[in-house]
Amino acid sequence: MDCKEAIAIFENNTKKSVVQIERCSIGIANYVFAVSTAAEKFILRCSKERDAYEATADWLNKLSVCEIPVPVVLSKGTDGDHSFLILSYIPGDDIGTVYNELNDDEKKQIAKEVVAIQRRVSRMDIATDRDWTWNDFIDELLDRAHARIKRNRHFDTDKIHTLKKLQQEIKEYLDAVRPTPYLDDISTKNLLIYGGKVSGIIDVDWIGLGDMLTFAALTRVALLNMDLDTKYVDDLLDEIHPNAIEYKAFVFYCLLYCVDFMGERGMQFLDKEVPVNEGIVKRLNDIFDILMREWNRCCEW
Repeated sequence: MDCKEAIAIFENNTKKSVVQIERCSIGIANYVFAVSTAAEKFILRCSKERDAYEATADWLNKLSVCEIPVPVVLSKGTDGDHSFLILSYIPGDDIGTVYNELNDDEKKQIAKEVVAIQRRVSRMDIATDRDWTWNDFIDELLDRAHARIKRNRHFDTDKIHTLKKLQQEIKEYLDAVRPTPYLDDISTKNLLIYGGKVSGIIDVDWIGLGDMLTFAALTRVALLNMDLDTKYVDDLLDEIHPNAIEYKAFVFYCLLYCVDFMGERGMQFLDKEVPVNEGIVKRLNDIFDILMREWNRCCEW
């Protein structure tokens, strides 16, 4: 989808003239544009899936009621072959983009704000399937990573077998995880920072149910993959206060997302390909080895 098509969708459905439009780098499953008119700025999301944004709009409205800093849904519908969603614009950049500009005090304050947001989300009343289990979620993620790694052939599928064994070692803990709501996709992306503070949360297409520690684990793996320090994740854990078995689960989740990252290398999403080369393969293999050593230290406690 090009900017010309996006302009037509925006102008057709707002009756406002576009002064400037820019394709955003975020969004591998959607086309996302920052759109400026003479007086305001908006976000336009487009998808070729029918009714793609019904759930997104519903979640954003529910989160707004909980005083979570999310965009306001201004319009949604269908235009030609595309579903569209027009949102208010929130100033800021993904935390991964500005991470090196943040000082330790700012990282600590952001972690405090984010955990407070997660705790507000956890109080939402969300219906779940009667047969829901957290281990089913783990199985799905591992099976997806296994299929992708096997198909793309950049990594060793033995890593998946290793994680399935570790899963059994903490099965009692995983079996006890309840379907608690949380924002599972705020890591180095989707968390906007402006002036060293949280300004908003974007790209909310679903709500996670289960163990909130996974968002901290995803963040840690993302930071390691970007070759950045993990001070912010340490601050998140300081706010969450995991006990020994919870920390062990956290390390397992880090390994889980590491193989998930491996599975994505070389994949095509819309018109974007997830990059892969020898350096990326080595870095993710090194991260996996670091995390396995940490897991083994946890077993010695």
